Amino acid sequence: QVQYVESGGGLVQPGGSLRLSCAASGFSFTSAIMTWHRQAPGKAREWVATMFPAGRTFYTDSVKGRFTISRDNANGTLFLQMNSLKPEDTAVYYCQEADTTTWGQGTQVTVSS
Repeated sequence: QVQYVESGGGLVQPGGSLRLSCAASGFSFTSAIMTWHRQAPGKAREWVATMFPAGRTFYTDSVKGRFTISRDNANGTLFLQMNSLKPEDTAVYYCQEADTTTWGQGTQVTVSS
């Protein structure tokens, strides 16, 4: 059974940093293309970042240069380091194996002064 447990969210001031974690299980994490998505209040869920098994990464334009996706294959964990946070980054953040349908509960990130 596929499971994702996201953590690390919270309230942070603009310009601050957070590191999100996602503990994934129930599939072959080492060979999986992993993604982060987010959903802001009143908006559709949007893709944020992708990491391929060999390490190649892609980001949506609005987070390039500020967010870094990484993974710990030995422990089945995906990370998202978020720096220089902006109020528009406020959302619930989710991780997922690419092109699958299961979602976790997400972790809330609120950027506000």
